[in-house]
Amino acid sequence: MATSSKENSQRQVPEASRISELNCIDLSNPNTQSSVSIIHKACLDSGFFYVINHGIGEEFMDEVFDQSKRFFDLPVEEKMKLLRNEKNRGFTPLFDESLDSVNQINGDYKEGYYIGIELPEDDSDAEKPFYGPNLWPSVDILPKWRETMEKYHHEALEVARAVSRLIALALDLNSDFFDQPEMLGKPIATLRLLHYQDRASEPDKGIYGAGAHSDFGLITLLATDDNYGLQICRDKDANPQIWEYVPPLKGAFVVNLGDMLERWSNCGYRSTLHRVLGNGQERYSIAYFVEPNHDCIVECLPTCQSETNPPKFSPIKSQDYLLQRYKDTHADLNSYK
Repeated sequence: MATSSKENSQRQVPEASRISELNCIDLSNPNTQSSVSIIHKACLDSGFFYVINHGIGEEFMDEVFDQSKRFFDLPVEEKMKLLRNEKNRGFTPLFDESLDSVNQINGDYKEGYYIGIELPEDDSDAEKPFYGPNLWPSVDILPKWRETMEKYHHEALEVARAVSRLIALALDLNSDFFDQPEMLGKPIATLRLLHYQDRASEPDKGIYGAGAHSDFGLITLLATDDNYGLQICRDKDANPQIWEYVPPLKGAFVVNLGDMLERWSNCGYRSTLHRVLGNGQERYSIAYFVEPNHDCIVECLPTCQSETNPPKFSPIKSQDYLLQRYKDTHADLNSYK
């Protein structure tokens, strides 16, 4: 089954633009083999697909978006009190991230807020990168904010695990392959709230909502408002590159594969280049990045290699790969002091 979701926001389709039609995975479908077949096709084709009937209600999703907007509506000085720390938790101001530094003049025209798995400071795992206590706005300012975000983080992780089981079957693995403790049993899972400025992007001048990039980890779940902005490029080596808009689909997640899954699959599955172009309107989205445990060794799966198709990448430790990618794309924390 494929959908273009043009009925959701026809008025916002940018003129003379290519529109991508993505496969759609229904997590309530009892026919697992059918879902596996669809997801396999999507992973080979674009590495992007929709997920519907995932178990997170639309009313709650609306509440998450509302709480996100409430935070970004705060004065800048209030948000800066929660500036991203060395654990990659907290607020990221305009231009903090530059996802395509070669082609961008300033950085991404967006604000963000990182929320990871909550751990107290005295937990032994809190010493690891990306683990530890989160930064939370004061309950006097945003009383329901933490409760809402922690609930969403938990529910999104369950959706990610359900999707990963279908991907495991598509790769001829046991369905619980990614559920192992060293993978998603104890993952690095990061919720990121995003607010794009009401500035129209000008690619020829290096101005983007978010520069072209691929995601770092296993998969990403993306919930969006009804504004167009997300684009994918199925062939990053094409000259010129061809970009297609991904239509918003109410109540659905847009799911894309990350670089680690591309490594695991020996490039059989696609971690596709994508970017965000602003259209002059504010845009809100909520990304949920799913990465394996710190100590997971990401290496070619046995089902994805042969004598004629040997592994294309050397094994790498999950946390080492993530630390380098974050360092390459984010501003030095000292630059804010």
